[in-house]
Amino acid sequence: MSHFTSKDEALLQSMLRQLLQSVKEKITRAPSVECAEEILLHLEETDENFHNYEFVKYLREYINNTVGSVIEEETEKCSAQNQGEVSGYDTLVQHVTKKTRESKEYKEMMHALKNVMMVVVESLVNKFEEDRMHNKELDSKPKKDRQSGYYTDNCSDSDSSFNQSYAFMSQEQLQLLVERLDPVQPKEVRQEALQTLCFAPPSDILNSESWPNLRRHLTMSLSDPDATFSEKILRFYAKSFSSSPFNMTREVYTSLARHLELYFLSGEYSLRISAGLDVSNTDINRLLKKVRLLNEYQKEAPSSWIRHPEKYMEEVVESTFSLLSVKHGLNHPASLDFLSPVYFLALLDIKAVWFKKWTIRAAVQQCLDYFEFCKAAVSKNSRVNDFSQQHCSDNQNFSYTGPELQYACFVHSLCLLGRLLIYKQGQNLFPVQLKNKKDSVSITDLVVLFTQLIYYSPTYPKTALAVHAENYSPTSLVTEILQVICDQTGCAAECLYTDAVIDALLHPVRSLLSGTEVYINCIETTLIDVADILARIAAVEDGLSLLLYGENKKTAKEDSPTAVHVIVQFTKKLLHDDISLLSGSEILPVVKGAFIFVCRQMYRTCEGLQMLIPYGLHESLGEAWKKASLLSERVPTPVTGAGSTSSKSLVSKNVLLWEETLLDALLNFSATPKGLLLLYSTGAMNDCVNFMFSSFSKKLQTNEYEEFGSRVIVTQMATTPTGAVALQSSGFIKALVTELWALLECGKDDLRITQPKSTPVDPIDRSCQKFFLSLVNLLTYPAVFEFLSKQDIPNKPKYSLREVPTDIIDIIDRLIILNSEAKIHSLFSYEQSHIFGLRLLNVLCCELNTLLLLETQYKVSQVLLSAQEENVTETSEGPGDFIIDGVSVERNHVLVRINLIGGPQERILPLRVLDKGSDPYPWPMFSSFPLPKCYLPEIPRKAECRQDKDLDKLLSLLKSPKKQTGWTEICRKQFCKVMKAKPGIISGTILAELIETFVSHLSESRSDCYFGTGNYKATDADVKSESLSSVQQLGIEMTVRYGKYLNLLKEHAENGLCFVLVNCEKFLKQQQRTVVSSLCCLQERYVGYDWFASSVFLMMSGDAEKTLTFLQRLSRLLVSAFLWLPRLHISMHLPITTVESGIHPVYFCSAHHVEMLLKTELPLVFSAFHMSGFTPSQICLQWITQCFWNYMDWSEICHYIAICIFLGPDYQIYMCISVFRHLQQDILKHTEAQDLQVFLKEEALHGFRVSDYLQYMESLEAIYRPMLLKGMRNIRVQKT
Repeated sequence: MSHFTSKDEALLQSMLRQLLQSVKEKITRAPSVECAEEILLHLEETDENFHNYEFVKYLREYINNTVGSVIEEETEKCSAQNQGEVSGYDTLVQHVTKKTRESKEYKEMMHALKNVMMVVVESLVNKFEEDRMHNKELDSKPKKDRQSGYYTDNCSDSDSSFNQSYAFMSQEQLQLLVERLDPVQPKEVRQEALQTLCFAPPSDILNSESWPNLRRHLTMSLSDPDATFSEKILRFYAKSFSSSPFNMTREVYTSLARHLELYFLSGEYSLRISAGLDVSNTDINRLLKKVRLLNEYQKEAPSSWIRHPEKYMEEVVESTFSLLSVKHGLNHPASLDFLSPVYFLALLDIKAVWFKKWTIRAAVQQCLDYFEFCKAAVSKNSRVNDFSQQHCSDNQNFSYTGPELQYACFVHSLCLLGRLLIYKQGQNLFPVQLKNKKDSVSITDLVVLFTQLIYYSPTYPKTALAVHAENYSPTSLVTEILQVICDQTGCAAECLYTDAVIDALLHPVRSLLSGTEVYINCIETTLIDVADILARIAAVEDGLSLLLYGENKKTAKEDSPTAVHVIVQFTKKLLHDDISLLSGSEILPVVKGAFIFVCRQMYRTCEGLQMLIPYGLHESLGEAWKKASLLSERVPTPVTGAGSTSSKSLVSKNVLLWEETLLDALLNFSATPKGLLLLYSTGAMNDCVNFMFSSFSKKLQTNEYEEFGSRVIVTQMATTPTGAVALQSSGFIKALVTELWALLECGKDDLRITQPKSTPVDPIDRSCQKFFLSLVNLLTYPAVFEFLSKQDIPNKPKYSLREVPTDIIDIIDRLIILNSEAKIHSLFSYEQSHIFGLRLLNVLCCELNTLLLLETQYKVSQVLLSAQEENVTETSEGPGDFIIDGVSVERNHVLVRINLIGGPQERILPLRVLDKGSDPYPWPMFSSFPLPKCYLPEIPRKAECRQDKDLDKLLSLLKSPKKQTGWTEICRKQFCKVMKAKPGIISGTILAELIETFVSHLSESRSDCYFGTGNYKATDADVKSESLSSVQQLGIEMTVRYGKYLNLLKEHAENGLCFVLVNCEKFLKQQQRTVVSSLCCLQERYVGYDWFASSVFLMMSGDAEKTLTFLQRLSRLLVSAFLWLPRLHISMHLPITTVESGIHPVYFCSAHHVEMLLKTELPLVFSAFHMSGFTPSQICLQWITQCFWNYMDWSEICHYIAICIFLGPDYQIYMCISVFRHLQQDILKHTEAQDLQVFLKEEALHGFRVSDYLQYMESLEAIYRPMLLKGMRNIRVQKT
């Protein structure tokens, strides 16, 4: 192909001309020839359309055909030799490029290409010179007959500035030209003048004083019977549009629009809709060209409006209005059959791309008329002619029937209205009054009409529509419009979020549910489209609220169920194959999946789940999954290349796809705490987690919002023992740990090291931050206990550098407990990796149960103290000062944190940063206990004051032997009064007396007791014979140390607390059931420490007998289930499924309702949690489990317990919401810093006082109490 023919030269000339025309604007702006050359040389970098130019495509193909074989040959040689000099991708490319350029074929190609391009360029230059000389002759020989051969395209709007030359004209010449174009002049004179006009620069013509007269002459000449005149004028107009600014071209546009308007109003125009339209007719073809040119300008003009005065835009809009409003008078016999300009515009631009502002009435009328036509046809069981499919299937169509014209106009109107509804100003045009309707048409009426078009207009199955590149069926157009509206939040609220629209969407669903006769074309496709719109509505907060509660939540009627009830009932019927009209349908699984997805959008939120629970949808999905799972086991797995297109293979794919759809649906129940419990009850949890991990592995989660959702699900799973075990067995944790190690220690294998890796500035490198947060989310106490219970640290004598950790115990062994030289030497980045481990340990130990487990099993404190002892300078006199470095500073902080209990004002934690100056680290380090006193602030002794009228009144009410009606409520109000006025006096013995007396009364009232009473009497003999676990012993030690620090306990308090804990365990064991489970947490005794019982022991000032009596009485009340976590450990009061799950009511009830209220009360905080991939339920469970120890000062802990006992268990939920409200600004700040979970777990609640938020809690009680108490009382029910 190295030789070019004359045909190749002509082709290259044409393609080069097209390229130059495309970059004309860039070149003409260049200040010099050199700059123009630079622009062309760097065109590939600056022009996004570079590879779409025909010239570029031609060259690429030519080069490939000429030297492609050489490149392939050289590449194969290099691959075969596998030489060191050509190893690596970059070196290989360089080698092949060099060899190709040295080849004979390449040199011949360049020679031939250079020769032919010289000929092509010279030909273009000569052509330009000839055109310039030709224009000069026009001035000197105006009467010579000339012909124009510069428009090769028959379309009037085609133009090429490289195909023409300009002849600059003086004002005198322009005036003479105008005179010659006067319609009174002879035909020959006018033709000659038109020829001259085509060669003149449009800007000169439009700026001249003669333009107004010329425009008038041109407008009149467009109607000349001789087609030559209109063709040349349209060419001039097209050239003006493409090369002149908007302020000039508007006059050209208005001239053309005015001509068309006069033509349609003239007596010679007599086209009718009923007669159809033959576009092959010469006159009609000419008319379409004019309308097409007008339409092309309409599409381009808006881009220039912003740069010009509004009056210019108004001229264009008004002339368009005037043209499109042309019609016969109402009294005219053919007024309804008149083929108006709108029909021509609809044929050329059926989707109304041009539209910005147009007469709305006609569009609404078109949609109404088409709807009535479709509805009438469907009700008669007849098939509506689907002109959209006819239009798509015809290869050549030179004529349109009347109905086809009507349909084109309807589609045009539909698209126009869809665009109109998106914009606020467009919405303001409604309501619209139609002449043949009494009532005006509102936005809601129009959207309802659109919705009805989905199921009354002709439609086809999804598989049938796929064959058409452009589908103009009303169903697909309306669905597309509604999808766009759904995605625009403000627009959706205005147009979609009404009961009328939802009722219209659910009309086919209600009909199928009620069993009434359905007149709908292709019901399956209709249902899929309806489900798609409903799912989009449910994905937005306001839309979800509409589906759950209706348009007005307060005035919702009980006899008219909201959309959620209809949707879930229909979905259940679909799952049970209980819709006879759909039985046997090929795409029934698609319909099922679509409606399952709508439900999923609702039940993955707390409020949505609350509405769906009574229907037992999780059970229906679980049953369907079990059936699909059994079916998939029977169907052979499809093998690639082995008859993959066969029917059997297709069936197997469909079965697997259906099973995955159901697993995904079930998995999304775990987005909420209560949903996670429901998922467990289906028996599909392990399969769901395996499916989720498989999706992660395949990197299917590409959507950012979905990624956040998946991280939330993992966090929820990790907060429960069953979820944590499922994550471990799926391989998720192994993959996480392996990938973390690769980043922390090895770096990425697929990166070529071109420069040394920079030393990390942050304690945890940015590349590892995501994995650090994932581990923080994952390692809750329930998860840690399942992973580490009774597991020893490996402590190997030697570690291979290739030995990669695969589990949590390995992370602790290799990154945290570095108690041997072998471990230290096995790390490439010792300091960075160890600091990562210490930071992780610091977060883990904020959960006190985890701290006790790590301390008792692995002696973490002793390991860190030993490391500090070795980290000293050596002097001649012996050990010197501590070496201050990143690792020792981290160790010091962890040691203080894990050995001190206290709220924000009860302990001082050393900072983990170095200061500038002579003393970079003022905090004392230590290598043995006790801790330096500087970390323990002095607690001032408070003198108890009983001199308060309100307090005296409360005490007298509690001690009164006669309990009047409403006594409990009176006591509560008085308690609140004291708490708000003088919270400081509710402490110490006074507080103990208050709660003891109040609980004693409630426990004697049958109506206030939730749990049955049991008989138990403790003895000291029992205590001595019992042995406490090491975790409990260490917990007792920490509690007594904290109590002594607070001046609440005396010497030998350990025995009293031991007495309480042992007897509590024996007492609660009477109400426990035997459970056979593989979960470590369900093996008889409660696996954590009893922080609530310890708190009561401190409140009772170490009085063991009083403490035990109080706890026994409290155990009868509902509040004990939520304050005292061991109370319901494997309890007979809970359903067996709940017990076997290991999920506590504090999680699936209290924490669940915290998330529900948080979304309503503090939406910014809720969004922050979602974006962080963290959950409010996890941190709430941690706070509640340890009774806010280490997060609040002792006085606030006492107030938390008191308000829950006095005011009700729901105050636990209000308490958590109040904490989040207090932390709102910090939460938003740390979400942005991407360390929210670390902040919430490590930081105490500075400045939070229960009494400050009591009024806010009361306001929450007024709104939410009935719902919350109902949920809390239902913990004994199987369906929670």
